[in-house]
Amino acid sequence: MIDRRARPLRSARYRSSGINREASPLRALTVPYASILAGSLLPVLLLQADVMPLSPPLGFMMLLAWRLMRPGLLPIWAGVPLGLFDDCISGQPIGSAVFLWSLAMIALEYLEQRIPWRGFWQDWFTACLAIVTYILAAMALSRASVSTPLLVATVPQIMVAAVLYPLLARLVSRLDRFRLARTRRIG
Repeated sequence: MIDRRARPLRSARYRSSGINREASPLRALTVPYASILAGSLLPVLLLQADVMPLSPPLGFMMLLAWRLMRPGLLPIWAGVPLGLFDDCISGQPIGSAVFLWSLAMIALEYLEQRIPWRGFWQDWFTACLAIVTYILAAMALSRASVSTPLLVATVPQIMVAAVLYPLLARLVSRLDRFRLARTRRIG
């Protein structure tokens, strides 16, 4: 007969090794901001000019994903510097993303106070609504002549953004797991 051994608990293995494990404070603070800034840079650096009208606002979508996944992580005022960076990178008039990102952060804070328990579908709907509002408001703030052909031209961008949001939410959950991963510290 085979003798079955009880597997040691994971926490017991860490306690017996004498090595403290805790999340890195630097990584915990920088990963959300760096991923949002990378989301703002990605459409400009990697995508060709002929694909740019289809590319969704990835920086704004990363901001939404972080805010909806971790409500207390980013302060409300974080929309100002992140939006200013996005304005400088994307070529929008200075202040449009600052205003719209700050407005989105305030709206999400209000939503968090009203409906603290939400599921994935509610977050997806909220993000899609915020993305549609952001794209249309950014178009209006850029002083583009809003016409029917221009509104029809934004439909593929909105559809790509709506389909891409769950993938970005999954990426944010993996980045959050990386952000909070324990690191070795001897001492």
